[in-house]
Order: sequence, then C-alpha cells, then structure tokens
Amino acid sequence: MVPTNSHYPQRAGIPVVTRVWFNKTFSSVHSALRLIRSADADEQYELIVSSANPHALAGLVADRFQLEPHDLKGSAYIDWCLEFCRKEAIHIFVPGKGATLISENRELFEAAGVRILSAARKEHLDLINNKQRFYETACSRETPPAGWRACSTLAEFDSAFEALSEEHAALCIKPAVSVYGIGFRRIRTDKSTFQLFSSGSEYQITLASLRTMLGEVDSFPTLLVMEYLGGHEYSVDCIADSGLLKCAIVRKKSLHAGHGQLIDDRPEIVQECELIVDQFGLNGMVNIQFREGEHGVRVLEVNPRMSGGIAMACLAGPNLPYLGLTGFDRGYDNIRIPPIQFGLRVGEFNQASVFA
Repeated sequence: MVPTNSHYPQRAGIPVVTRVWFNKTFSSVHSALRLIRSADADEQYELIVSSANPHALAGLVADRFQLEPHDLKGSAYIDWCLEFCRKEAIHIFVPGKGATLISENRELFEAAGVRILSAARKEHLDLINNKQRFYETACSRETPPAGWRACSTLAEFDSAFEALSEEHAALCIKPAVSVYGIGFRRIRTDKSTFQLFSSGSEYQITLASLRTMLGEVDSFPTLLVMEYLGGHEYSVDCIADSGLLKCAIVRKKSLHAGHGQLIDDRPEIVQECELIVDQFGLNGMVNIQFREGEHGVRVLEVNPRMSGGIAMACLAGPNLPYLGLTGFDRGYDNIRIPPIQFGLRVGEFNQASVFA
C-alpha cells in the first residue's frame, strides 16, 4: 500500500507524487536536493534521504530522513535497501553507498517496482572506478590520458619514474582507486622535504621521501606514476541518458585560490564528454574531469556521481539535478533544457546552519 501524505495533492486516493530515495552518499547531495526542491514547484517529488550519520546535512533539506544501519555490507545491505524500498513504496532509488552492487542487483529492485537511477552498469562502474583500467580503455580522441605507468613495488616505481622522466618534465603519483584526490602527490626533485614542509606546499612530496615510504612494504595497492599536468583543470558536470549526453557545463578552475571558477564555452571538451558518455553508457548525473598539460588537455577521471561543485555549475542556467531526475522519470523529450550562460565567474561560500 502506498503511504499517503496530506502535503501532496490526491487523485482518486492516490498521491500524485514520486518518492525518490537517496541513500548514504557524498555531502554534495545536500546541494542537489536544494536544487531539486527549488525547481519542483508542483511538489511532484518527495525526497527521502538516509545516512548512517544522524547529523548529515542532507537531512536539513529532505522531506524525510532515515538513519541507516552503519554495519551492513554486501548482500545484507542489499536486503536492507530492498526492504526499505518496499516499506516506503519508493519509486526511484538513486544509490550512493553500494552503487556498484545495487546496479548489479537492479533486477531485484525492478521486480519490487523500483527504478534504479544509476550512473552506469556494474561492468562500466568497475572500469571507471579504477583509474588504471579507465586509462587502458578510454577512447578519447583529442584528450587522451596523460602519460602513465602502474606500480605496486618500489622496483616497479623506480622503473616507471625513470621511463616517464625521459618524456615529461614533472611527474606525480596517485592511487588507482581513490576519491577526493586522496593519495595524490606531485613528485619534487628540485626541493627538499624541509622546503616543502616550511612552505606549506600541499599535495607534494620529494622523490627521496616517496621512495623511503614505498620501500617500507614489500608491495602496495596499485599506484599510478603519471605526467604532472600543471595547467587549468576543467570539471564538467553532465546529465546523460543511457549513453547519450544531454547537457554538459564546463567549469574552468582558476590556478589561484579565491579567484572562483569560470563557466567556459569549450565545445571540444564537451565533444570528448560525448565520447566518454557513449563508451561507458553513462546515465543520470556524472562528472568528468580534464586538465591542461604540456601537450594540451588530458582526461583525468570520470566520477559516476554529481560533483561537489554542482551548485556552481547550475548558476549557468540548467538545473542539472532536477533535469537529470525528471529526464530519467519522464523522458528527456518531455523536458526543456535551458541554454548555458557562458562567461560567468562563480564561487561557493560556506553558510552556518543550526542542526535540528
């Protein structure tokens, strides 16, 4: 039986409302919910959020908040999600935690009447969540990955560093599997450890320090030694429909802190996004990152979720979270995507809130 709520209009006793559930995910969901709510003038969507954190910011925006059990994994978490969908009569499930596993088990949810708004199928999520596999398979024509080599031992690192140093002036290192840039470091051979420490240089490490660290273990999870790209970064917020790019907003990040970001008109980068979206069958809200180097723009990674800067992108006109949800729900032929306002300088500022 579908739960009723007097807050929503009724038709023959059935609520005219689509119940959308966002489970535990990145904090950017808070901005997405605000954007959806601002555009949903007819209150066609009820937004439900769950998290293991009782103070999650998204709870301040959602119509209803549910505390998740914090210790469930694998099939036990799938079972909990299925039961929650049945109990709450969820229509659309936007997975964050366990997204790959949920995508793999989408048939179970579909049998319960739940549509999964997932960024991709499991096999493609496995590829793009591992940067080594992504770089091995990405078919970008004009923005190929930067030069790279994988390593999991100190000897392999030394070999990769020597080979790449012959081709590139500066190198960096990062884990094959990581988020938020965790583990990324530019490798410095021109500064001492003390110079980096005393100058407050972030995300940098000396070659000697890095080799000492890597030599402390026999092997480590795969790291990628790569050409360091020192130019502008481009973060592209996209909505897609099963491999078709529907809208992409390019944010050019300043090289100087506090200078904001530029909504940039870069059709060649958008064309590369079209290729990537098609290759990996991307769907819904995704973010694709590029960066300039000595030899032009290079693709960095695909984030199979909305970015932390999604609200800045939406200042350019298209409300991407709302359009992505309604496009998935009703079909993109039934919605209008506004034109993008290029040339805007955008930024984001913290705002204090009182938790309920």
